[in-house]
Amino acid sequence: MAMNLGSASSGEDEVMMDINTTPLIDVMLVLIIMLIITIPVQLHSVNLNMPAGNPPPPLAPPVVVTIDIDFDGTVLWNGETIASQQALESRLVQAAAQTDQPEVHLRPNKLVAYKNVAAVMAAAQRLGVTKLGIVGNEQFVK
Repeated sequence: MAMNLGSASSGEDEVMMDINTTPLIDVMLVLIIMLIITIPVQLHSVNLNMPAGNPPPPLAPPVVVTIDIDFDGTVLWNGETIASQQALESRLVQAAAQTDQPEVHLRPNKLVAYKNVAAVMAAAQRLGVTKLGIVGNEQFVK
């Protein structure tokens, strides 16, 4: 029981047994285009509201307080050794109470434990010091 699809000698065209994939490809391309159009554009940027113009120059140079933390955890306020945490906190309260707060530059030693630096930074934040910066980061670069 065989099926005769025609022969080359009969003059009729042979029946094609393959699937026509052209409509499938067209549908897939339409789906891809619709997907590309409907996906929102991802912006990899942060929008910042930057001030316009040049700010006026400061009338006087800012007052700078330098807090050094030595390798053994000793805290120095402008080169003067601070005896206890309470003494440091009282000076930070005085600095935070000023109308024009001084810039507090924190300069930790490379070998100091992080808990000592974190304690000074936490005390400054808790007591209201707003102008705090870490100075001397180049010593930590390998």
